Formats: sequence, C-alpha cells, structure tokens
Amino acid sequence: MKFDRELLKGTTETFILAVVAEEPSHGYQLVKKLKLKSEGIFQLGEGTLYPLLYKLEAKDWIKGKWDESAGMRKRRVYRITPKGRRQLAARSEQWRELVRGMTLLLGDSAHA
Repeated sequence: MKFDRELLKGTTETFILAVVAEEPSHGYQLVKKLKLKSEGIFQLGEGTLYPLLYKLEAKDWIKGKWDESAGMRKRRVYRITPKGRRQLAARSEQWRELVRGMTLLLGDSAHA
C-alpha cells in the first residue's frame, strides 16, 4: 500500500531508530530489515534513506562509523546513541497512545 506522504511525515526517523536500536547496520541492511520487520509495509529508497541517516547523525541520535573489514567493501555502519535511545522511547510511547486513540475512534473499521 502506498501511504499519503503527510501521514508518514515524521515517522521515518522513528523507523530508522527502531531498526538501528536492535543492531548496528549499514544502509542496505537498514532497508532490508525495515521491509522484513514491517512485513513489507514500510520501504525506504536510497533517496530517502541517506539524507535521513545524515539528519539523525547531525541530531546525535545515531553515530556512523566506517567499517573496512577485510575482503568487504568500505561501508558506514550506524549505531544508536544514548540520546537516540531516549528519543526512541519517547516516540514509542507517543505512537502507542496514537494507535490506541485511532483504534478507539475508528472502531472495527480499523481492522477491515
């Protein structure tokens, strides 16, 4: 399903924080994990992902470090920071309350 851009506004940061909180990852891994964990509901392209990663890094919510493992391409691996964990916790709480409110408002039609 394609989501209205306005509906998703502000949520992509939370997507990334949630995925990186589980395990440090590079860009391609993040895209794969996001798609897998959301059962294909959420997908990000490179044009959205990399500017978002730079933005989160500038906010000190994630930290990127170049990984130059032997035999592997050089790639940037992102880890969540303590500030990012606090942000994720706050946003998770907000999302749970938002979902609860929308479920109450929409009733059974939310599950149709």
